[in-house]
Amino acid sequence: MPPFASVAAIAYMGRMAIFPRPVSPKSALGDFWGYFRQQRQHKWPLLGLSVALTWVIVWTFVIDANTNTMPTRNKIIYVESWDANRSDAAIILQQKIDFAKREAALIKQQKKMQGYADAFGIEWRDEEKRNTAKRKEAVKAIDAMLDDRLAKAESAQKDAKPGVAQP
Repeated sequence: MPPFASVAAIAYMGRMAIFPRPVSPKSALGDFWGYFRQQRQHKWPLLGLSVALTWVIVWTFVIDANTNTMPTRNKIIYVESWDANRSDAAIILQQKIDFAKREAALIKQQKKMQGYADAFGIEWRDEEKRNTAKRKEAVKAIDAMLDDRLAKAESAQKDAKPGVAQP
């Protein structure tokens, strides 16, 4: 048995206070005012900081309590309406246009993120070179696939209805 748990060693515990004596609000307020009566340079900045941090914590709880609790209004989602008679070639052309727009938006977003990376000192240039090369290969393959499909769709359209102009 360790010495601190022996019967002889427990005698020191009788003299130790397990709980502090009750503190009255009057004496606690007196200690508080006594502290603020002393001239200390750090007193007011620390008080301001503690009030600001407390306010931030309380405000965070207020914001969090209102998050996702209010009923949402009906959302209207608009979709493009397509002509039921449009040709496969028109569909593939629209896919090519949408793909080009998506690529332009992706490049714009990458430039924005690269600016953030520069601001935080993150090195991204080596990885960007590798990823750009892979991305260009993928874009070239997708464009080639769409061009092939477009050529097939246009030839099928010409074979199906010779002499009829399609939109």
